[in-house]
Amino acid sequence: QVQLVESGGGLVQPGGSLTLSCAASGSIFRIYVMGWYRQAPGKQRELVADITRGGNTNVADSVKGRFTISRDNAKNTVYLQMNSLKPEDTAVYYCNAPRVATNDAFVSAWGQGTQVTVSS
Repeated sequence: QVQLVESGGGLVQPGGSLTLSCAASGSIFRIYVMGWYRQAPGKQRELVADITRGGNTNVADSVKGRFTISRDNAKNTVYLQMNSLKPEDTAVYYCNAPRVATNDAFVSAWGQGTQVTVSS
């Protein structure tokens, strides 16, 4: 019912920047929280940042001051601006919407993931 599609991943040198985008589509009435998670090889998936519909944000300490999350409610899109990237930021980044009001139910959704590799 709800699809999340990420874009913007790729290969970047240490100290570089990338912006990830995640667009939601489907029978959406309202999306509450939207967030970004990441999973590095051999590690558990972890929260990077999330944002409420009203713009309140929650950012992991490991990326605070370097990553910024934002959203466009009219476009059902969430962004992750990543600056001063480090090799330890290398991971698959997943978009998440844990509670989405559709025309007839509440659902949760995950994107398919986008690879971010930070390497020289």
